[in-house]
Amino acid sequence: MKAAFPGGVYALTPPEADTDRLLARVKAALEGGISALQYREKTGDVALRHAQASELLPLCRSHGVPLIINDDLRLADLVGADGVHLGTADARLAEARIILGADKYIGISCYQSLQLAREAEAGGADYVAFGSFYPSPSKPQAPRAPLDLLRAAREVLRLPIIAIGGITSSNAPALLDGGADALAVISAVFDAPDPRAAAMQLNALFAWESED
Repeated sequence: MKAAFPGGVYALTPPEADTDRLLARVKAALEGGISALQYREKTGDVALRHAQASELLPLCRSHGVPLIINDDLRLADLVGADGVHLGTADARLAEARIILGADKYIGISCYQSLQLAREAEAGGADYVAFGSFYPSPSKPQAPRAPLDLLRAAREVLRLPIIAIGGITSSNAPALLDGGADALAVISAVFDAPDPRAAAMQLNALFAWESED
């Protein structure tokens, strides 16, 4: 039986056609203590996506970190990834569970909707994600999610809650106080001059939370 989806820093990969550079940046983030990695490549061709995911998987495994594939159920199954993250326009949750099996993670984007999260939990999702909580460099037009949504979700959901959207070490504490179990970040780690140090700085917030 698989463990609960880990809390902590959930890093999402930036667009990167140079696979060697991507692997180097991810390795630094893993050394900084990220708890999960999502491979998110919207622009690459099929061959690039397969090649990058195939190389990221053993790198993540060597650090004991699950690799989640964004949107692409077929790719997740093909490379043997640890799970898939789905949005409303992606493969259905029930289909993903049949294809990937019970031992894989399935995460669902619920945007600003607690109802979507309730449905995802009832359907067997392993975690839900809400956002965007702050202006996001990767999705500047994304609608905002209120902090009260986290508090409401924490009261009724029993599965891990992920916060996403423009998160930095400065604004993250409010999300953790609101009930987020993990912080999904792209630029806060991968746009930093030192991804390892950036991941460590975000991780320190969780250490502080556990001591509070």
